[in-house]
Amino acid sequence: MLAIIGGSGLTTLDGLTLLESLNVETPYGATSAPIEKGVFAGRDVYFLARHGKNHGFAPHEVNYRANLWALESLGVTAIIGVNAVGGISAEMGPESIVIPDQLIDYTWGRESSFSSVGDVIHADFTFPYTQSLREQLLATAKEIELSVFSQGVYGVTQGPRLETAAEINKLEKDGCDIVGMTAMPEAILARELDLEYVNLSLVVNMAAGRSEGVITMDEIYRVLDIGMIHIRRLIAEAIKRIL
Repeated sequence: MLAIIGGSGLTTLDGLTLLESLNVETPYGATSAPIEKGVFAGRDVYFLARHGKNHGFAPHEVNYRANLWALESLGVTAIIGVNAVGGISAEMGPESIVIPDQLIDYTWGRESSFSSVGDVIHADFTFPYTQSLREQLLATAKEIELSVFSQGVYGVTQGPRLETAAEINKLEKDGCDIVGMTAMPEAILARELDLEYVNLSLVVNMAAGRSEGVITMDEIYRVLDIGMIHIRRLIAEAIKRIL
């Protein structure tokens, strides 16, 4: 069973025929929003709005453990995590779609493991994203003639503020191509639960110091409106391969 976790710009999954809205109790508290079970592109899927239906949770406030635990409890085996990000690499400009193969985690203070006293989990995280899911997304993009970047390093910052130009320079030196705030701990929690997980990122702005002027939410929302059309199309075609 596949789940789609939507980030900024994807708090609802247009085209989803809703069958049931589920409030799942977890040992870690409430999920960001009710989990929606429905039919999308002819397939049964679950959908969860990472920041809540009204985008009320900042990146560091998202209850990632509850979200992932609840999906796994419903029988989910694979997840597509959709993220809105900033572009660091010059070629990854607004409206670019990136399917990253690596990440660097700069966050702090987030509950990032299901480990407990006497039951410590040391999950292998060499390759944070499931390669088979990446290949399915890439093959689908090629099939529908949608241009995507087949790899990239996602730098995960704490937020909710945007970064300084100096911080972006540091991230670039570290090897980051894109920057966002929600790829972790979502990816490692999926790994601890043995869930297949892939990241699908939409570049909505150039990162600090890479744009000509001030980064505005109006411009970000404009790109989100355009880019999420392509994201939904890619997912709709890809799930025929994944399920």
